[in-house]
Amino acid sequence: MGLKEEMALLARHEGVWEGVYRHYGADGKLADEHRSRVICRFPEEGGFPYHQTNIFSWADGRSEVQEIPAVYKDGKIWWDTGAVKGWATELVLDENHRSLVLYWQAAADPELYLYEMVQISDCGKKRVRTWHWIRGGDLQSRTAIEEKLVSRDWQAADAKLKRAA
Repeated sequence: MGLKEEMALLARHEGVWEGVYRHYGADGKLADEHRSRVICRFPEEGGFPYHQTNIFSWADGRSEVQEIPAVYKDGKIWWDTGAVKGWATELVLDENHRSLVLYWQAAADPELYLYEMVQISDCGKKRVRTWHWIRGGDLQSRTAIEEKLVSRDWQAADAKLKRAA
């Protein structure tokens, strides 16, 4: 059995998502907001059964691309990009089969980590995500993400991304 069968909820996220990231300080004030395009893939080649690309863009023209390839073992996907490492798993206690939980740790600041909750809609075309950034047991910030599925065809998005590079 492959990853898509082992983690059927994660497989529902396959495709191209667009949305907005909003970062809030521990005081609740908006600290940053930017657009996102997230490509979630289950490639048959390349050595990683899951690969995510995050493409961020700000109103001032800045942009950033993050590649997050992941392996599968012990019921989780695992990644280590050098900048961040962590894992994701399905929340098996969620009888509605909507929730994933992720753990991220920053390489540059080993005391900084976050937990992420992801909920996908029953129709599979919307999702929301929340992050809680913690350092030394203290809340540093929160991130709220709202996204809509724009395409299941991640291969076309890959081809467009490669042409742009």
